[in-house]
Formats: sequence, structure tokens, C-alpha cells
Amino acid sequence: MNSSVLCFGEVLWDNLPSGPLPGGAPMNVALHLKRFGISSIIASSVGNDEKGTALVSFLKNAGMDTSYIQIHDSLPTSEVLVHLNEKNNATFEICEPVAWDEIQLTSELAGVIKNCQALVYGSLASRNLHTRETLVKLLDSKILRIMDVNLRPPFDKQEIVIPLLKKADIVKLNIDELVKICKWFNIKGEFEILINNLYNLLKIKTLIITKGEHGASIIHEGKLYSHQGYIVKVADTVGAGDAFLAGFLAAFFDKRKISEALDEACAIGAFVASKQGAVPDYDIKTINDFIKCGIENNHCRTI
Repeated sequence: MNSSVLCFGEVLWDNLPSGPLPGGAPMNVALHLKRFGISSIIASSVGNDEKGTALVSFLKNAGMDTSYIQIHDSLPTSEVLVHLNEKNNATFEICEPVAWDEIQLTSELAGVIKNCQALVYGSLASRNLHTRETLVKLLDSKILRIMDVNLRPPFDKQEIVIPLLKKADIVKLNIDELVKICKWFNIKGEFEILINNLYNLLKIKTLIITKGEHGASIIHEGKLYSHQGYIVKVADTVGAGDAFLAGFLAAFFDKRKISEALDEACAIGAFVASKQGAVPDYDIKTINDFIKCGIENNHCRTI
């Protein structure tokens, strides 16, 4: 089986208070997967402008294949205004339309997915019909389909998100997204009731819930796993969830125990939250040392 993972959707510039940094959930996941030794491919679109050229150059310098980054002649490269609150948690202002609103289903894109083992996608890039139609066609492929839910108001419409959820084999979302989606399905109750009922309703293989400073929980093949997370001083939360997903997938593809995959995911998510931007520099030794330090200093707890 080919080990490549296709990450489909938005690439952009995150305009943080400290300045612009490359971002976009699918791009972040792809870059983190590469750090973990997983072959990853990004499918997106940028504008025919300086910011697009700079973004493609960044990806090339990071060692990524940019063959499936389309250049849009009329729509601009995406930029997002990032706001940080007193706890450095991020909220986003996302402009439209931008280049990734019109990702084309090219013959090259339709061909490359046939040689991939998994497709990672989110809800944000499907806010407009053109890209959504491209994604739906890719989701017909017989590969592992992983949905990284990103509900970004006002681009969080139930009628768009639910069909994408039902196409997935693995779904990852945060605690706020869990509550919102459960309301759509009229699911009520405490956390374990919400996560179990949503898991059973979606009939998926794996449901992952990130809970910020409180760690994460996973239901995999009907069994619940929880981790209370690593304690860090947060620089910003931009991209922490994307790093978490990549860390989990790297361990999952390596056929490691779900509890180990959850631990590694929590560690990389916390590490990224402790640094500025979505994809800070690190290597696997850095993460392993981070995990060891956290355990020795009681900066993480599992349940």
C-alpha cells in the first residue's frame, strides 16, 4: 500500500499580532506528517500574486511537493486575521472569496489520490460549492477518509458539514464543535453521552475529541481512551489541533496502540501550542524529550 496521505483544502497566511506566518489546517497536517516521516501531499490553490508565490516557496523550502497547489488567475491568496485572547487562544477572521474556494478536480489530482492510503479534509474549504464538489468526488475514492472538522463561523453550516461527516472513517473535532454538532442531531447529556451517541450515529471507525488544556478523548472501535494532556505555557493555539491530528495519524499508521497514539498526539499538540505559529521547528527527538520531561515532572496525566 502506498504510504502517501493527501491533505486537501486551504493554504493561507495567518496574520498574527506578531506578523504573518504560513497556515491552513490541511497544510499544517501535511507538514507535521512529513516531520513524522509520513509521505504527504497538499492539494489546494493560491492566487497569482506575491503572497501565493511566497507560500509556494515556503512549501518547497520545507521539502513539500507543490505539484498539486493550483494557481488561480483571478482570486487572491488567502489571508486570515488571527485574534488572541488573554489566554492566547485564537479566533479567526477569514476572507472570501479566495483561491482555495475554487480548487479544480484536475486529471492530475484525480490520478494522485488513487495512489494514496488516506485523504485528510476539513469543513472550511467546502464553504463554497466549487471546492466542495471537487472534495465530494475525491471522497468517492476507496481510501481511508479523515475529517478534521474546523467550524469557523459563519462558515459552519449544518447542511454542508453533516454530509462530509457521513463520508468519513475518522473524525476529529474539538469540544466546542462536539457540543454544536450534537445539538444538530438533538443529542444531549454529559461528555461521555455526547461522544458515545455521536460515534454510534456516525457509524465511524474512530472519533477524536480535543479538549484544549484538558487533553483529549478517543473512541476507537467502540472503546474509549482519554488523556489529560501536557501542561505548557501557551504561546498561541494556532495549529495545535492540526499537530495533534498528525501525531495521532503517524502512530496510527505505524499500527501502534491507540493509547500510545493519543499520548503522542497530546504531546505534539501541547508542544506546538507552546510555540509561536502553526508549524514551529522540531524533530522527533524533540517531541520524545518533551514527553519524557513531561512524565518525569508530572506535567501530564492519563486516565
